[in-house]
Amino acid sequence: MSITIVGTVAFDAIKTPFGQTDKIIGGAATYIGYAAAYFYKPIQIVSIIGGDFDMNEIQEMNNRGIDTQGIEVKHEGKTFFWSGSYHMDMNSRDTLVTELNVLLEFNPILPENYKNTKYLLLGNIDPSLQLKVIEQMTERPKLIVLDTMNFWMEPDFLDTLKKVIAKVDVVTINDAEARQLSGEYSLKKAAKKILAMGPKYLIIKKGEHGALLFNENEMFSAPGLPLDEVFDPTGAGDTFAGGFIGYIAKQDDISMETLKSAVIYGSTLASFCVEKFGTERLKSLNETDIQSRVQQFVTLAKFNL
Repeated sequence: MSITIVGTVAFDAIKTPFGQTDKIIGGAATYIGYAAAYFYKPIQIVSIIGGDFDMNEIQEMNNRGIDTQGIEVKHEGKTFFWSGSYHMDMNSRDTLVTELNVLLEFNPILPENYKNTKYLLLGNIDPSLQLKVIEQMTERPKLIVLDTMNFWMEPDFLDTLKKVIAKVDVVTINDAEARQLSGEYSLKKAAKKILAMGPKYLIIKKGEHGALLFNENEMFSAPGLPLDEVFDPTGAGDTFAGGFIGYIAKQDDISMETLKSAVIYGSTLASFCVEKFGTERLKSLNETDIQSRVQQFVTLAKFNL
């Protein structure tokens, strides 16, 4: 049994009201992999990097139980690079630089031992590539989770995105994207429309305000945990997805009750991610840190009538 993650392994340069970095390691698959590895191994990553990527980072992934044989290295190319600047509210940002580089050549080909994965997470990439990954599976995974964004909801990509949505079990997007995809302002109505497209579950991420989980009959609300320090929101949504699928794989159960707990664990990992720049905080956690913060989430939402 394994978790396969498809997405970017990249460089980021980030500026927030509390500091800034030069190039650091980023990318959706990176954050997802580090988060998921706290709960389950092996993690298998499918991505592409250039010859300029720090191979010590690949070795660190391997040391943490992340299988990187699915990461293609284009030795003559440059790794995908993104630079952004966050506003004071930390919920909005400006993109300063986007250099797709080798990502323009990304054609995800799964190693043979990845094709029977039990849990598949499709990171935020072109839906045509996500569809190609699903089609390479020798048997359908027990659970397929899709992460996507507003860019792929534009007319040029929307039809393909809907084909992917029809083939997955869980869709995870933020509240603005849920409204864009559904055409509804009410998140409850938006969820109903998106679930009608095919998935069994929908997660609507609300940043510092928590997350909502929907299925056909139920709704679950996870709180946002107030933090003393928030330095960098980059990768928080990907970290959430990694903690979410990692916890589910550990339980090997896809009931609504397990998914509720997985939302809390995903939120827990995301709350750590934002405390430092890049993946720095994710690399320094232990089981005690995680369980202690999970209890903070439980206490925050607990009350008696």
